[in-house]
Amino acid sequence: MTVLLWIINIILAVSFVGSGLMKISRAKENLIDAGLEWADNFSENTVKLIGAVEFLGALGLILPRSLDILPVLTPVASVCLLLVMVGAMTTHVRRHELTTQGLPALGLGVLTAASAVLGFALL
Repeated sequence: MTVLLWIINIILAVSFVGSGLMKISRAKENLIDAGLEWADNFSENTVKLIGAVEFLGALGLILPRSLDILPVLTPVASVCLLLVMVGAMTTHVRRHELTTQGLPALGLGVLTAASAVLGFALL
């Protein structure tokens, strides 16, 4: 089960590092032009905050367990990212983007839930 947790967490970390850095480094208008139309519903600072939470959550999926420093933070990071994905799903459902952006968010949400369950089970 430890190997499965690492596989899931690496997939999630790569996804959230990329997504988070994109939201942090690009202007809101550039994100909208790149296909993230949902960003139009939020302020520039909120989009940057979401990106920062995703980036820090990705670090939390990997670093605590790999460095053996407070490994309980790994499943806590999973729960935090799950909350972000619940918010993402809510936004995509409200914007009727279920098939274009909602399904990837749902997939990441399922993986973060699995990471949290496995992470707490392996403590």
